[in-house]
Amino acid sequence: MRVLPSERPSPGNSEGDPLPDSRSELPPVIRRTEFVAFALAGLLLIAFVTVLYVGRAFFLPVVMAFVTGTMLSPAAGFLERYKVPRGLGAALIVAAGTTVVAFVVALIASPVMEWSTRLPELGAQLKDKMHVFDRPLALWRETQAMIGGSEGLPSFQMPKVEWVQPTLEFLSPTFTEFLLFFVTLILFIASWRDLRRAMIMIFSDHDARLRTLRILNEIEVHLGNYLLTVTLINVGVGVGTGLICALTGMPNPAGLGALAAALNFIPIIGPVAMFAVLVVVGLVAFPTIGGGLMAALAFGGLTFLEGHFITPAIIGRRLALNALAVLLALAFWTWLWGPMGAFLSSPLLIVALILKEHLLPSDSPQLPQA
Repeated sequence: MRVLPSERPSPGNSEGDPLPDSRSELPPVIRRTEFVAFALAGLLLIAFVTVLYVGRAFFLPVVMAFVTGTMLSPAAGFLERYKVPRGLGAALIVAAGTTVVAFVVALIASPVMEWSTRLPELGAQLKDKMHVFDRPLALWRETQAMIGGSEGLPSFQMPKVEWVQPTLEFLSPTFTEFLLFFVTLILFIASWRDLRRAMIMIFSDHDARLRTLRILNEIEVHLGNYLLTVTLINVGVGVGTGLICALTGMPNPAGLGALAAALNFIPIIGPVAMFAVLVVVGLVAFPTIGGGLMAALAFGGLTFLEGHFITPAIIGRRLALNALAVLLALAFWTWLWGPMGAFLSSPLLIVALILKEHLLPSDSPQLPQA
């Protein structure tokens, strides 16, 4: 009988033993289907980001309303327990929030309008104060000439004002965006309970419904706690900044304190911008550079204590966010949606971490430790 090649025993093996699977000895490779899946996921992510960027005028106020409405939903539930209809409670909450924001804006706008009428005079004063750096700059030019450098440091010049109008257009949403935000916010808070029920009932499986309920509850609690905690901390920073400005003799301490509280809602960028504002105001308001820097240095100490001791102690581990993740989220959302994106960066990061915690739990298969 003729033996087929596949049936012939291999050398060193007894007859009837199966041949070794040579593929098991090969290193793992990325299959074509996996590569196609990665490519499609990347293209989907690029398309999603592009749509958010192009449709900013629509998506920004809607997402802002959803996030803010989720933060304020516990307040609406509190009013509802006292027999206040949810629709009326939503309108009252939005009206109260708008009043507070308008009051803060009025505090900030008053000194800004006053100083804007004196821009040429203030610019000349600031330029005169910068003459104290003429000698270090001259020494630097001489040192650079001695080592063969051909270019010195440029002389100090006041920045031009052509950037003011584009900046205001970038920072100021249109009336349509404001209207869309407020209407969406009121309707979202009023119908949040029905929306929760609808999102839960989409799934037919009991475990999926329970998981969705837990995710929604945790998002609502965490965002509500985040808004309350950050608001109280920022109010404290604003009050502390106002006291610092009053004690150091800075002009308009109330307006500067309100500006510090508002800017502190933007992580990292807000305190840095407020420090720069205090430096400029101090240099203009005081005859000496040392006196002008007192308020800014005291504010730097205050924000250092707030960022490294006070906020971590109050927020705790449940709301503590990785500094690198906060920075990357801040950079991405600021690039995508500007200042409002910077405000939304931390809440959206909290939502993403909650989704990751429930959809990819820690007891799922993990990579081995290195």
